[in-house]
Amino acid sequence: MSPFPKNVRFVSTQRFMVGGQSSGNLSNFNLALHVHDRRENVLSNRKILKSYYHLPSEPVWINQTHSSICIDADSLNTIVEADASYTSKSGVVCGIMTADCLPVFVSKKDGSMVGLAHAGWRGLILGVIDNLIEAFATQGHEMVVHLGPAISMSFFEVGEEVRSLYLSRNNKFSRAFTMVNKKIYLDLYEAARVILESFGISSISGADRCTFKESKQFFSYRRDGENSGRMAHLIWMK
Repeated sequence: MSPFPKNVRFVSTQRFMVGGQSSGNLSNFNLALHVHDRRENVLSNRKILKSYYHLPSEPVWINQTHSSICIDADSLNTIVEADASYTSKSGVVCGIMTADCLPVFVSKKDGSMVGLAHAGWRGLILGVIDNLIEAFATQGHEMVVHLGPAISMSFFEVGEEVRSLYLSRNNKFSRAFTMVNKKIYLDLYEAARVILESFGISSISGADRCTFKESKQFFSYRRDGENSGRMAHLIWMK
C-alpha cells in the first residue's frame, strides 16, 4: 500500500516494457535521448510511458548535471539544468532519469504538493535533497518520502575523498559508509535518511532495491558504463 496521499501517483520504470523499441544493452525501454539510442526508439518508448501510466501531461524533463538546483516545474516551457523539481499544480508531471543514482519522491501528506530529486553522491552532498525539502516550506511531520531504486552499498565503492567530503559536512554521514577489505562503500539510501531526518521527516519508504545487482529489472551505469540506458521516475497529482 502506498504511503502517499490518494491523489498522488509516482512511478519508477524498469528496463523492460511490452512494446519497448530499444535494443542491445538498451533493451528495451530506455527513455533517455542522450545515450546511444535511436531517437525514434526513445520517442516511441516515451509514448508508451505516457499511455501505460495514464499520465495527465508530458513529463517535465530536466537536464541533470549532478547539481543542487531545484526548480518549480509549473512554469517551465523548455528543458533547464536542474536535478530536482516540484509542483503544486495537479496534472503537472515531474520527471527525472537514473541508472544508479537515487530518485527521491516527496509529497505533502495533504496531497497539495509533490516533488522529485535526482540524488547521486555529488548532488546529495551538494544539497539537492535539502533544496527540494526546503521548497515545500512545511514541517517534516507533514511530509512523506519514498526512496526509489538505486545502487546499493554493496556495489557502490567510493574513494576516501568522498567519505571525507561527507563527514566534513555532517559526522552523522559516518553511518552511511562501511569498509570491506580496505575498500570504502557508500549507502546512498542511508545518506538520504540522514538528510531527511535532519528535517524531521520520519515517514520514509522504499530503499530496498539495487540497480546494479538486479540486471534484469534495471539499467546501471556503474555496471554497464556508457552502454547503459536510463529508467524514468515520475510524480504527479491527479
